[in-house]
Amino acid sequence: MVSGVDLVRRFRGLRALVVGDVMLDSYLEGTAARLCSEGPVPVVQKTGEERVPGGAANVAANLRALGADVVLLGLVGQDVAATLLRASLRDLGIDDRWLVEDEQVTTLHKMRILAAGQYVVRFDEGETRSCSPVGRRQLVAQLEAVFERCDLVVISDYGYGAASEELLGALWALRAARPCVLVVDSKNLHQFRHMAATVITPNYIEARLAAIPGAPYTGSVDVSEIEAIGRHLLEQIDAEYAAVTLAEQGACLVGRHHAAIHLPAHPVTHANDVGAGDSFASALALALAAGASVEEAGRIGIDAAGIAVAKRQTAIVHQQELLQRVSLRDHAAHTPSHPTVDMLADELDAQRVEGDVRRRIVFTNGVFDILHAGHIEFLRRAKELGDVLVVGVNSDRSTRLLKGKGRPINSERDRLALLAALEPVDYALLFDEETPSALIRRLRPDVHVKGGDYAGEDLPEAEAVREVGGTIQILPLIDGLSTSGVIDRIVSLARRSKRPSALSTEEGTAIEVGS
Repeated sequence: MVSGVDLVRRFRGLRALVVGDVMLDSYLEGTAARLCSEGPVPVVQKTGEERVPGGAANVAANLRALGADVVLLGLVGQDVAATLLRASLRDLGIDDRWLVEDEQVTTLHKMRILAAGQYVVRFDEGETRSCSPVGRRQLVAQLEAVFERCDLVVISDYGYGAASEELLGALWALRAARPCVLVVDSKNLHQFRHMAATVITPNYIEARLAAIPGAPYTGSVDVSEIEAIGRHLLEQIDAEYAAVTLAEQGACLVGRHHAAIHLPAHPVTHANDVGAGDSFASALALALAAGASVEEAGRIGIDAAGIAVAKRQTAIVHQQELLQRVSLRDHAAHTPSHPTVDMLADELDAQRVEGDVRRRIVFTNGVFDILHAGHIEFLRRAKELGDVLVVGVNSDRSTRLLKGKGRPINSERDRLALLAALEPVDYALLFDEETPSALIRRLRPDVHVKGGDYAGEDLPEAEAVREVGGTIQILPLIDGLSTSGVIDRIVSLARRSKRPSALSTEEGTAIEVGS
């Protein structure tokens, strides 16, 4: 079983195509201390300005931040908003050359003015429905040029005309010849009724209006009717699944041939939902392309949305943030999110050679009890010595043998979950022996990395490294940073505040300072 962490790691290098209505989102922020003498409106003193990709461009920004290579297809005009949008995309590592510039359209632009964090007004401008026939033909030509290199497609349609009938017809034909994941997020789902989408992602209101046109709506979400709404949608629209998003109540996943599943949301005190749907759709699509089941992909999408709603303004979720959230979720659910030794050995054997390239396997080990900056820098430098970094983590039992009573501070599950979520780490697994010799013999790393002032031959595992043909690399530690030092400082602070001079573990044994 592939863990959520491994699925998110697979996002890196996936090739994503985004088709839809690209926009520029502008935020003008300030303070309001008085009313205007010319009318009953606040006078806002400007304190800041930010311009970021919005609409389909925000989907592209999320996909890129999550690790994918992105092609963005949309319409822009010959105007200042287009210039600013292109610059914002390039700053995020997204190639803007696939955007079609048409002289008959103006770039979609949403400008929000806020005072003390509260919305004052939003100005919308731009028109892309009037695209010329030449521009529409160019969109289709761009689609045909890039589709073959893409692993997944996300359509982000706000009804402004980029997803035309000609473009959708071309996409349908291309996917018929080479199927791939297709996620559709649209304000007009019926336009996509023949697209054979993998998942459609309407919010509750969009799903209700599309499934039961004209039905009365009280303004509240009725979770009990979501499955019926989803099945009505799937009767009308050719898609495998409908993921109906429910804001703070999460999402409901309805399959054409499967029971409905409610995916609860993460509680957030002050939620901001601008762009959260884009984060959900982006992570969902990447997880599906990475090999996740639809249920697990939906949970990863919920994880991404939960990160997005905790951010200000138009949100972008980064792969490292999602790795940490998914790792903690796997841990909380007691999901086996980390490989066994035999599973990892087989995986490494498969990865040693990719095409004509020989990949170097780097291994290191440790307790990693209280993570600090020294650990992060050590792991970063270890990863630079090869292509794949494997970290062996001492079990609780072996840690007690090495460090004495009261250690570890953090359980093996917590330590393993945190290590697995770090960006430099490709694989993390537990071992129960005092030395990693048996692990090294089984995994056969090219490089074994150790931190400190060891002489390579003095290491207990040196013989195992020689047996597998590896080399030993000693990296100096950062002065003043150690787990024991952190514990010493905690104990010192506890003494100063007249607390007990020893900290207790769950078992009630005291920590020996400096162990």
